[in-house]
Amino acid sequence: MRRRKTPQAARARTSTRKAPPSVLVIGLTGPNASGKGEVAKFLAARGFEVRSLSDVVRDEATRRGLDHSRDSLIRVGVELRTEGGPGALARHILPRLRRRGVVDSIRNPGEVAVLRTLKRFVLLGIDAPQPLRFQRSILRGRLGDGATLEEFARKEARENSTTEAGQQLLATLALADRVVTNDGTIEDLHERTRRALAGHLDAAPRRGSGGAGGGGRRR
Repeated sequence: MRRRKTPQAARARTSTRKAPPSVLVIGLTGPNASGKGEVAKFLAARGFEVRSLSDVVRDEATRRGLDHSRDSLIRVGVELRTEGGPGALARHILPRLRRRGVVDSIRNPGEVAVLRTLKRFVLLGIDAPQPLRFQRSILRGRLGDGATLEEFARKEARENSTTEAGQQLLATLALADRVVTNDGTIEDLHERTRRALAGHLDAAPRRGSGGAGGGGRRR
């Protein structure tokens, strides 16, 4: 008689499916509007395939008929981690990492733990002063970022949760192998990223003209 598979067993099977052992994956973490998206574009121009944990959350929000405001996405992300464990979003991404890639929007130490099961994983932190990040958030006009610096700061404080399933931005940033400070121009960010990832970008094929990479400090 065939034993029926439980949802827990299905999740366990999913968590064991990993990317090929030789694939290089660069994870991106950091606070809101720090420049993670720009770094992801920079790496995409050098042949990296970009995945985002936020896309997993957006897909689930769409399935539930919810908008993609910051508050909605945070709530859905917490619910997914509560149901599947703190590394649930990263486990969902693992089977898609079939070649050199980037995983953006890492916000929980549990996600880092899952991605560190890969043989070649580098966690790159992107950071910038809060007032500068607020100015950038206003320019990009994303729903729910906060209309004032005070509101922006309050929302960010709520994202530094101590609950296992919540967003833990500071705790995750503290796990970064290297940190890039994005307080200059886009060209500065590219150069600092290139220096921070020295030895990892050389073998990656470039698409288009790209930019210069960037550097960072080791942690």
